[in-house]
Amino acid sequence: MSKQILIADDDSGIIEAVKLMLEDEGYSVDTVSSSAEIKNMSQELPAVLVLDIWITGEDGCDICKYLKSQETTSQLPIILFSANKDIRRIAQEAGADDFLPKPFDIDELLQKVQRFID
Repeated sequence: MSKQILIADDDSGIIEAVKLMLEDEGYSVDTVSSSAEIKNMSQELPAVLVLDIWITGEDGCDICKYLKSQETTSQLPIILFSANKDIRRIAQEAGADDFLPKPFDIDELLQKVQRFID
């Protein structure tokens, strides 16, 4: 299975830190910083999408719902992450496969990603 991960966040600091850590673990990582880039994903989907709920352009929850409603992306594992204290409820309502509260431990992120890839 592909070890391709897509990180969607408009905070460049978070994107760079997470990207480096995941690449150190052998994953191939792409990043986007706006909702439009997520909706315009090519035919080759990542193995996992790590999506911030507050992203430029559109609410991450709405993006998650949209992707889960489309035939081509409905099976894409989506991990929502946010500093919002209600992230568990928000992720459930959006149909996400998992969630991660910010700030998060990189080991916790790795465990969640590996669950969908390995």
